[in-house]
Amino acid sequence: MSIILIFVSPFPFHESPNDPARRPARAVTIGVRYRLGVASRAAAAIFGGYGVAALSAAVLALCLPAAFGMARSEAAMTGTLASFAIFAFAVMWVFAARTALRAWSGLVIVAAPLALLLLLLMRTTGGAA
Repeated sequence: MSIILIFVSPFPFHESPNDPARRPARAVTIGVRYRLGVASRAAAAIFGGYGVAALSAAVLALCLPAAFGMARSEAAMTGTLASFAIFAFAVMWVFAARTALRAWSGLVIVAAPLALLLLLLMRTTGGAA
């Protein structure tokens, strides 16, 4: 007569890597992350695009009279009209960027030189458009 012993271990010998009980809990689900990314892009498009457009309008209004001898009123109108196209381009670029971080960083990369140029022009022209 032979006795068969069966060893029952509380730890399984082979664990499945896709076992739901063994996976760590996700703090933020994919759906929430997607919605936050879209909300961040929308904020970048609205506020960042407006900032870039406003800076470009101001820079053009100050640059055009000095560069091309335009009247101040024509330069302000030209800068304002060009800013509509710049705003539309910024919105399109924000939603075409791979990530929301790239969208924000791209707007900052464009806005920083415009802001520095605006400060320089304000000091040299006396701050009048």
